[in-house]
Amino acid sequence: MADARREDVLKALSAVTDSGGHGRDIVTSGMVVGLTVEAGAVRFALEVDPARGAALEPLRQAAEAAAKAVPGVTSVIAALTAHSDTPSAPKGAPPDLGTRAKPGDKPLRPPPAPPQGGVVPGVARIVAVGSGKGGVGKSTISANLAVALAMEGWRVGLLDADVYGPSQPRLLGIAGRPSSPDGQNIEPMRGFGVKCMSMGFLTGERESVIWRGPMLMSAVTQMLYQVNWAPLDFLIVDLPPGTGDVQLTLSQKTKLSGAVVVSTPQDVALIDARKAIDMFEKIKIPILGVIENMATFCCPNCGHETQIFGHGGAEAEAERIGAPFLGRVPLTLDLRVTSDGGTPIVASKPEGPEAARFREMARALAEGLGAHEPEAVGWRV
Repeated sequence: MADARREDVLKALSAVTDSGGHGRDIVTSGMVVGLTVEAGAVRFALEVDPARGAALEPLRQAAEAAAKAVPGVTSVIAALTAHSDTPSAPKGAPPDLGTRAKPGDKPLRPPPAPPQGGVVPGVARIVAVGSGKGGVGKSTISANLAVALAMEGWRVGLLDADVYGPSQPRLLGIAGRPSSPDGQNIEPMRGFGVKCMSMGFLTGERESVIWRGPMLMSAVTQMLYQVNWAPLDFLIVDLPPGTGDVQLTLSQKTKLSGAVVVSTPQDVALIDARKAIDMFEKIKIPILGVIENMATFCCPNCGHETQIFGHGGAEAEAERIGAPFLGRVPLTLDLRVTSDGGTPIVASKPEGPEAARFREMARALAEGLGAHEPEAVGWRV
């Protein structure tokens, strides 16, 4: 089946009428904003009067259903927004059909209601991997931990919750778009024995996602509860850096087993790592372990290791808070090359020292959660 065209989706949406808006269809009235159609993945918002926002959920559902009915559409993310007039968006301006939200947009639609207790059906354990700042290698650690767990025999999923800067499609070497056979739930992509879902599968590598908090939260919640994850022993969640909307959404809407904090050894990174640890403690998420990344630099010529970022800071912080120290990961040329090439080093060089460290950390993480023997054989080398 050919991919849907933007014109086809607009035509389908033009059949949806806002009964409270003088009987005009939602396209003619300029309600449809931010519409993108790429490889079957449809994203858009309905811009509505703030006073009517709470009552227009049925209209959003009708628009979503109309888009899903278009041949070639595999997934739909729709949201309600309310626009406040600002100098940059005067009255009478034509609707913005680009991917950027305008200044003053106020997403109103709450995220989909999760199941009772925040349990993702068929998922035994959910582990968040976070950091207080970007650039510490959190996504690389997440990908290698997930593949290492799969190599140990566990059934593993990886959710890339960094909507603004998704990295997992590249790190796992997965291309293409996820499908939705029933038009309701999405089939995750797969790589190295790991099920994976990422906003990066729904947008191009050069396309930005510029959403306000509630739209971001809605997308993350959909990727949790409208993806066919089951059955899984572990779902690893690669968090965005910082202590913002995604972290709060997960803590409020999902039953997390715990969190792993990634930091580099230097003081500047540790300052932000402590903030991440403080956040997890405040929202009652147990710290399952601390990982020190880029612990040393390995010279590719002579093999000499240099502690260019200092040494032992993350381990000392783990000891201070009484959390397990899961281990150190060196900064090596192989690790960088394999990550950029789409093959996690734990899989590309399974007999190498880096792979051994990730396997050890994966076993320690599983044992810390009381998971001693895989219930089903996953992917192995």
